[in-house]
Amino acid sequence: MEDFRLAVVSDIHGNLPALETVVADIRRHGVDAVVNLGDSLSGPLYPAQTADFLMAQDWAHLAGNHERQILDEKAAGRGLSDEYARSCLSSAQLEWIAGLRPSAQFAPDILLCHGTPSHDLTYLIETVESGRTRIADPALLQQRLGDTDAPLVVCGHSHVPRSVRSLRGQLIVNPGSVGVPGFHANSPSPHVVENGSPDARYAIVERRAGHWTSALLAVPYNHKPVAELARRRGREDWYSFLLTGYAY
Repeated sequence: MEDFRLAVVSDIHGNLPALETVVADIRRHGVDAVVNLGDSLSGPLYPAQTADFLMAQDWAHLAGNHERQILDEKAAGRGLSDEYARSCLSSAQLEWIAGLRPSAQFAPDILLCHGTPSHDLTYLIETVESGRTRIADPALLQQRLGDTDAPLVVCGHSHVPRSVRSLRGQLIVNPGSVGVPGFHANSPSPHVVENGSPDARYAIVERRAGHWTSALLAVPYNHKPVAELARRRGREDWYSFLLTGYAY
């Protein structure tokens, strides 16, 4: 089996400056391919410009839960971030995201998913406890994987960069979030995610001599103007996460 190097991005959330910095860093590493695991546009930043950028890339793209919510014809199914993104997107951009799916078999030994292989709103690697996330127990992780037997599974959704092994020895990698280093959520119970840094996150996974390895990368970018943009658009929650990686 040939050696192969794959860059993994996820949860861009319309943060084009962070994405451009990550792409420049990816080029420095000389990867064979790039995959995007979804939640690409939702948020108060640059949804339309980010869509144009992504549509021009020769990448495999997934839909996240926010792509599904942006497309929801009932406004009640969209939060503030989804509503803003939808208001900015053209019909061609909406048609593009409508053609994306939440999981895909990228190669015989590589499965891509936004959340778990079967659900875009469930964390794969994390579980929620006492208002925070922690690594899921091995049995729960195996349950969420179901009958997936790919040696490499890459997932997003939680914005938390992690690399773990399943009970079957599969490498499971979450690259973290390119665009937002934390968030508040109400499902499955109220909790907060904080990465403690405003850096943009992504991962590189590499198959060498038939075995998968992973590297989780944090890349600084000019985040302060992006945080100020979120504040000008009335999103103090995003402002704090983008500025510091913490919730104030």
